[in-house]
Amino acid sequence: MFPLNQWYVAGFIWELQDKPLARTLLNHPVVMFRGPDGGVAALEDRCCHRSVPLSCGMLEGGGIRCGYHGLLYAPSGQCIEIPGQLKIPGKACVKPYQVAVRNQIIWIWLGQDAAGEPPEIAAHDNPHYRYKGGAFHYQAPYQLIHDNLLDLSHVGYVHTRTIGGNAKTHMEAPTQVSSDGHHVRVVRRMPASQPPATYSAAWPFKGLIDRWQEIDFHVSHLNIFTGAVDAGTESLDDPQRGGFHMRGFHGITPETETTTHYFWTMACSTHPDAPDNLETVYQQTAATFEEDRVIIESQYRNMRQFPGAGMIDIHVDAGANRARRIIDALNAQAQQAA
Repeated sequence: MFPLNQWYVAGFIWELQDKPLARTLLNHPVVMFRGPDGGVAALEDRCCHRSVPLSCGMLEGGGIRCGYHGLLYAPSGQCIEIPGQLKIPGKACVKPYQVAVRNQIIWIWLGQDAAGEPPEIAAHDNPHYRYKGGAFHYQAPYQLIHDNLLDLSHVGYVHTRTIGGNAKTHMEAPTQVSSDGHHVRVVRRMPASQPPATYSAAWPFKGLIDRWQEIDFHVSHLNIFTGAVDAGTESLDDPQRGGFHMRGFHGITPETETTTHYFWTMACSTHPDAPDNLETVYQQTAATFEEDRVIIESQYRNMRQFPGAGMIDIHVDAGANRARRIIDALNAQAQQAA
């Protein structure tokens, strides 16, 4: 089971071009496309005639035409044309899904009536930053990705060529974990650290750096604010602090119980006396996330090879364990309501 009554990431607006976009989201096969007004439509990926995926068809006049017998569907899911037949049965329709676009992100609601707007990812529209992103597909359950992102102590071991740094520093970083409702926050500080490769390539630091990691978990996504200033120059508790900023957005959307879509962007600041660093940060971030994907998929394969084997917790697991308890509680509520 998944907590369905949430806004989940379905993709990015730039992915919708001149072809239908098919994705399975939380076990729901969905096809997405732009309607006649430029808005995004999402329908179940099935023609009501002979169940061929609508994503095998083509876009036409703001609707989608089945590639088997040509039934044309409006963004509402209603069939509006059957070639060679004037009468359209009232049951000639497919299920539409509630979608919304905010900050260039396509959000979808697969549960009951949607509650409010999708989350705001303010960094996408902040003139202080530029951003770029993409998507990964994981052969692993989505909560393993939550575990990874809520525990950045692994950075010193897994990401030695990019955002790593001294592994001992990462494992011993002072960490604060708090939670409120369906939100978990993890804050880590690493003063007087050696700048890792990504930071040195993106910002002209003078020597040691004071580094921070601030992770905000929500059921369908995480926001991670990381960065650094030259050691001893600014307070890391100052919300207006300068230095090098990396604001990561991580939309973790289950595909099935054992596979996951990972939609991500990275927004960064550029030093006024240095060249634009967006492409460097993007490439380094993509390499970092690919390293995570390899680790997590290997982890899941091994979990299946050792079914029932116990796993211990250590001090770095506090944030991930709180997130799992939130999802367990939401799933239990859904089961009781069913």
